[in-house]
Amino acid sequence: MKTSRRSEVDPFIVMDVMEAARAHEEAGRHIIHMEVGQPATGAPNAARAKLAQEMEQGPLGYTVALGLPELRKGIAALYQDWYGVRLDWRRVVITPGSSGAFILAFTALFDAGAKVGLGEPGYPSYRQILSGLDITPVGIQTQMENRLQPVPSEIPDGLDGLIVASPGNPSGTMLDREAMGALIQTCQDRGVSFISDEIYHGIQYGTRPVTALELSDDVYVINSFSKFFSMTGWRVGWMVVPEDHVRVIERIAQNFFICPPHAAQVAALGALEGRDECQALVDVYTENRRLMLDELPKIGFDRIAPPDGAFYIYADVSELTEDSRALCARILDEAGVAVTPGLDFDPKRGHQTMRFSYARSTEDIREGLRRLSAFMAAEMSQK
Repeated sequence: MKTSRRSEVDPFIVMDVMEAARAHEEAGRHIIHMEVGQPATGAPNAARAKLAQEMEQGPLGYTVALGLPELRKGIAALYQDWYGVRLDWRRVVITPGSSGAFILAFTALFDAGAKVGLGEPGYPSYRQILSGLDITPVGIQTQMENRLQPVPSEIPDGLDGLIVASPGNPSGTMLDREAMGALIQTCQDRGVSFISDEIYHGIQYGTRPVTALELSDDVYVINSFSKFFSMTGWRVGWMVVPEDHVRVIERIAQNFFICPPHAAQVAALGALEGRDECQALVDVYTENRRLMLDELPKIGFDRIAPPDGAFYIYADVSELTEDSRALCARILDEAGVAVTPGLDFDPKRGHQTMRFSYARSTEDIREGLRRLSAFMAAEMSQK
């Protein structure tokens, strides 16, 4: 049986690394996970308690396609608390994870053959989802001097859309208000749809991130309960869209997904009440970040842009290797530390870059750094 051309998307290499790490663990080895962007903790206590209580009340069936109104109102209140943005809750759409939001956004905004710009390095699934929808991803090679974020002068002509992430994955760097505003204005001047991926908001070190909604209502904003709220496996995200796009999204969501998972929505309601517990996790990430920034340069990974948010360090390893995938495989096999080659995030330069995640416990991070140090010392002694 034939497969479609649309199905010819690249693998998500970090998931391949995760599977290789699992195989090592199945064989009895202890692996330190620095590969996947997943908090080591589960959903907040308030989320689990809310779901347990709701399940005692009766069955969980379909919800309306746009999500539980109570949850949408809670998210709108979050924007008031975090950013001082007064948001009409009816513009909030609950989705099956941020991935569901990307599918809805790209389907609503772009026809087949459209061109959408994205910064490289960047989250690889943007590119693959766009390709799967017959939309052309256009990579924008960002520069270290711009902290691996796109700037207006780099935006090519002929785009139909631009997606940015702040804090970014894999870099963790952020766009400040002026930089975000310049990109939004450039897009609006050119008739380019602007999508802001804000999934790592809440996890920052110092200045808070800027939401695109502070600057314009004529944007799409995508977020999720996966990162700050530590609910990766629950698959519940959200998007905020212009008022006149709500019905457009609703029609697509009704047919593509029927509705987001009811149980996950109930848990998300509880999570909104458990923000203090989530903030305690950010304190752990803060200490982990300090350790990584202190120790990685001593080990030999010194070409990095210090992250403003999220829980990643992205390193240029061009002085160490021309094949980051092979180096990551050796680190896993020999040191028992799973790290991610940059090929996921930058098809052109990724063979000379690596991403380290520090979303695990501080104890794990200390042990991972110790193992990396021993591995690199052995490497240097052989040269």
